[in-house]
Amino acid sequence: MKFTELNLPEAVLKGVAEVGFTELTPVQEETIPIALSGKDVAAQAQTGTGKTAAFLVSLFTRLLTSGKRTSNNPRALIMAPTRELVVQIVEDAKGLGAHCPIKVQAIFGGMDYDKQRQALKDGVDIIVATPGRLIDYAKQRVFTFDRIEALVIDEADRMFDMGFIKDLRYILRKLPDFEHRQTMLFSATLSPRVRELAYEFMDLAERVEILPEQVTAERVEQLLYHASRREKFPLLMGLLKKELDAERVLVFVNTKREAEYLTERLKANDLKAAVISGDIPQNKRMRILADFKEGKLTFLVATDVASRGIHIDAVSHVINYDLPQDPEDYVHRIGRTARAGALGKAISFADEDLVFHLPDIEEYIGRKIPSRFPEEDDFFWDYKRGAPRKKAPPAHAKPAAAAAKAKKPRRRGKPRSDGKPSA
Repeated sequence: MKFTELNLPEAVLKGVAEVGFTELTPVQEETIPIALSGKDVAAQAQTGTGKTAAFLVSLFTRLLTSGKRTSNNPRALIMAPTRELVVQIVEDAKGLGAHCPIKVQAIFGGMDYDKQRQALKDGVDIIVATPGRLIDYAKQRVFTFDRIEALVIDEADRMFDMGFIKDLRYILRKLPDFEHRQTMLFSATLSPRVRELAYEFMDLAERVEILPEQVTAERVEQLLYHASRREKFPLLMGLLKKELDAERVLVFVNTKREAEYLTERLKANDLKAAVISGDIPQNKRMRILADFKEGKLTFLVATDVASRGIHIDAVSHVINYDLPQDPEDYVHRIGRTARAGALGKAISFADEDLVFHLPDIEEYIGRKIPSRFPEEDDFFWDYKRGAPRKKAPPAHAKPAAAAAKAKKPRRRGKPRSDGKPSA
């Protein structure tokens, strides 16, 4: 089905055409007609299948047809689990809604508090937010939820994983009753907890489930190399010399320390790389992601926790430098490429420690990952070594400052004139 076959306002169709969308993806074809009819939707769809466009097109159409904003309070709310996903949704909204007189505002922590507060006071149509700061503004009565016509909960399963359920329930209870609003829920898995949320706060939602053979991961060319820990970096360098089309590469590791070390090694070999970790300030994280999107960086090294919400088009390769220990993380990782029907490559390294997680991954995805042992010409050993790896201090070791303080002799007061020691 093509977007032109849907009964969409002209302003929405212009935005859809300008971002290059013509045919609907499976999740869009299933959910948009239901949403346009005014019914609630609970959809199971993997990341990268076009669900952001599905709910944005539906939201814009609803708000345009229901009339103009009559107060400064928002008319629609989109909830997401991470700041990066909020930013990505707002960027997509700018493209798809370029010709719509609809104001979209991002609300999340780590950015200018007063600026976001003032934007809400001035009036917005759609809020895209993580729960924490949104609740803060609501408690201050900067805005109210009274005029919300439509609610979208994106990546609901991730919200449960990240402990947002209490905040989410608080917000849902502040909204108009489900009979007086439309609710759309999108989740990679419709687990019992997600279904419970749907049944409690939605009005007889239409359930949509995109079968595994329809998800983007099926369009990812997967390959696994059996290599020792010592061989992984020279193998990576060798493969990069062969894969000349590796323009935008996401590299996944299992720990923050490994991510930082690997990034430094890539930089030492004159490769444009950066690391995304949870303790990096939000402004810097956004700059790094912007540089990656614009092609100023070729490699982005991340852990699973830090990568939540990284939705970037045209990622040519995903490299599992460390094989994940959780099978679901494997699917999540390779879903970063081959987005919205494009093709992509996913290369994994299974070393002597992490190879034991391979059977669980293959059982979860329902098939064997094509694998091979690297040939000698797959390696590139003449790479620059860079700084040596820092050894992690033993768990029982005291910090240097604490150790020095412990060794320092306790200072005694000067003797008093009567010869007795001072207090």
